[in-house]
Amino acid sequence: MRKPDFVSEASGWVLETGHRTLLAVTGGRYPKSVMGMLPVELHTVGRKSGKAYGTMLSSPVQEDGTIVVVASKGGHSDHPDWYKNALATPDVEVTANGETKPYRARTATADERARLWPKVVKAYRGYAGYQRNTDREIPLLLLEPR
Repeated sequence: MRKPDFVSEASGWVLETGHRTLLAVTGGRYPKSVMGMLPVELHTVGRKSGKAYGTMLSSPVQEDGTIVVVASKGGHSDHPDWYKNALATPDVEVTANGETKPYRARTATADERARLWPKVVKAYRGYAGYQRNTDREIPLLLLEPR
């Protein structure tokens, strides 16, 4: 049984708001890990508005300086806006471990996704459930240092 999209949206809002609140209360010291994953803030430019946006995410995999984030939106039927924004303007910034650095965003190729998806699910099993909950293939966004 698929959960309604509004449940995915509400869950995402609760997680992001809680993460931001915890960072604010602790002066950015915590959390250093979210369910065993690296917490990151992805800074994008709105593809329609041109406004700057920051989105709290977690990265289940980091390899050779590349940060992998999962455009799951909790199994929602549509891709998250931050993913669409990163595709439209791939020069992004990422804040991780208290440092903000420039990155270039791109979707993992089919071969890269096939290699990385098992690592993603090993880091957080919930991603497998999100994939079962939607008809779209959940993309992996690779953030490569510029």
